[in-house]
Order: sequence, then C-alpha cells, then structure tokens
Amino acid sequence: MLKSELRRQMLSWRRAMSDLELVSRSQQVAARLFKETYLTQLRTVHVFLPIQRQRELDTWGIIRRFWRDFPEVRVVVPVMQEDGLSLRHYLLTPQTELVENAWDVPEPLHATEVAPEEIDAVLLPLLAFDEAGNRVGYGKGFYDRFLQQCRPDVLLIGLSLEEPVLRIADAWEGDVRLHCCVTPTRVWRFER
Repeated sequence: MLKSELRRQMLSWRRAMSDLELVSRSQQVAARLFKETYLTQLRTVHVFLPIQRQRELDTWGIIRRFWRDFPEVRVVVPVMQEDGLSLRHYLLTPQTELVENAWDVPEPLHATEVAPEEIDAVLLPLLAFDEAGNRVGYGKGFYDRFLQQCRPDVLLIGLSLEEPVLRIADAWEGDVRLHCCVTPTRVWRFER
C-alpha cells in the first residue's frame, strides 16, 4: 500500500475509534513499552505530546511513568519552529507550563533546550508502519529532518495504535526506519 493511501485510511480509522478504545490502546502501548529492559539505560528520551484533534496515541501516561519510576531520565518534547519546517527540543518536567500552538500541539514555555545529540531514544508518532520497520507519518518530514541531527546510535521506537501493514510500497532508502515499534499487542523489532 502507498503512504498516501495509508495516511487516508489510518486517519479515517482514528476518527471512527471510540474515546474508550483510544484510551485503552494508549494504556496497552505504555504498559508494553515499560516491560522493555533497555529503558534502564536511557538518560534522555524524546516523547511527542499528543495532538488530541488528530486522536494520536496519548503519551501522557508514558511521560508520567518516566517522571515517577525513572526520575533520572530526562523527558524532552519537540517544539515546532516559526519556519514551519524544523523542530527544537525542550526539557519537560512536572512543573513545565504548556500552551497549544497554531496546530493544537502542546508546547513548553520557558524550558531548557536540549540538543538532538543528547537524546538516547526517540518515541516516534506514526500513522502506520510495516513489517520491515518503515513508518508513515503526516508527510511533512519533521521527524526525518530531526532524526538526521541525532547520534547514529539513537534508539528509534515507534508507538502505534494499530498493528503493521505487510509492506509500504513506496518506502525508499532515504526513509529513517525504526529499531522497534510498540503496539497494543506486542513489540515489533526490526533488522537495520
């Protein structure tokens, strides 16, 4: 299936999902993520803040669990820049004040900026992924550009409300593939 078809299909599926189902799937993904042993090795983790109108996976349970159970791990979130193309990354603490930007994305105010090279793992938002670790986002390339700035050993973890498709037909060599993807039912791991 092509990326454009997957985007359309998954956005439609999300709109049809009940609030209860969204909450349940988000909680299942969070629970499965925290069974992974590599979390104890992280010092800085990048987490997206969910866009509610897009019915994205709710990452607040993940963020709060890091704060509670892994207080030594710094949680970092993205902030869209005025150029509309790039992201900068800021420390998120329980005391951080948030405001919604023009795209309804919550962003921290007066927070400490963190360089991409300092990030050990990125929890990636996605609409779909395939069994080879290729991912489909909204198609703007924000994360592709950001991931190019990270260290080569950064751990790329997709968070998905749905299981993978067999193959994304128009995935290409320049796409940044996942190391693993956490779904409500399992963790998918990929050769890179």
